[in-house]
Amino acid sequence: MSTAHDSLLDLLQLLDLEQIERDIFRGTSRSALVPRVFGGQVAAQALVAAGRTVPADRSAHSLHSYFLRAGDPGAPIVYSVDRIRDGRSFTTRRVVAVQHGQPIFHLSASFQTYEEGLEHQADMPAAPDPETLPTAAEMLPRYADRFSDPGVVDRLIEARAAVDLRYVDAPPFGTVGEPREPRSQVWFRTNGKLADDPLLHVCMATYVSDMTLLDSVLLAHGRGGWAVGDVVGASLDHAMWFHRPFRADEWLLYDQESPSASGGRGLGQARIYTQDGRLAITVIQEGVIRVPRTD
Repeated sequence: MSTAHDSLLDLLQLLDLEQIERDIFRGTSRSALVPRVFGGQVAAQALVAAGRTVPADRSAHSLHSYFLRAGDPGAPIVYSVDRIRDGRSFTTRRVVAVQHGQPIFHLSASFQTYEEGLEHQADMPAAPDPETLPTAAEMLPRYADRFSDPGVVDRLIEARAAVDLRYVDAPPFGTVGEPREPRSQVWFRTNGKLADDPLLHVCMATYVSDMTLLDSVLLAHGRGGWAVGDVVGASLDHAMWFHRPFRADEWLLYDQESPSASGGRGLGQARIYTQDGRLAITVIQEGVIRVPRTD
């Protein structure tokens, strides 16, 4: 099993796309827990591609994206960037990710030069100190009996080795069959320091944001998730707004909730705060969440 440091280096390499032509980039995939490309990976890579075509003094302030097809982890992904607009304050980019000649993902992102303006934010909710919470390697083996595949725990730990992600309360697979309030909190940061590149920190947060956002949907129905086998699903769309500067290598509180589930879909919305209480990011995602049919 690779070390946390090695895993972070692998993730950083994953986000360092190869430039093929002026606005065309190519990325690879890391092994996933399911036989498709992890959605957070393709979203982060697409944002990297968009950011590489934007002046350095303009920071990402929002992204809106759709997952169109399951990605093939064994094939490269080509990201084509369309320079929609370059204004005096805002820059807009559209990115299409293609595999096997078909689009698998579409992203629109907007970037802005820094400026002063009105200022307010929602208060940070109460949460325990992240250092008092168990790491994934400490927490996941407690729930090994919940998974039909005994190798799931090791694969989960390996997949999240680059990121120190700590649940405030038990994850969905920890309370199967016990519906709870549709709310979940996790603290996260990378397992190692990152360079002082604002785009890198934004892209890293984008990567992590797809890991747990729909947990609150599962909690409302006492479902454990794909690893337990009581639901199947995938991300449909993903939107993020970046409000204030932050570092992804410092603790961030991911406060998540689900206001609705219907029609085979579940909605998750969340706010991400810095440890000192600044609202850094707002996230909204909808996903397909279906209960497997039984004969």
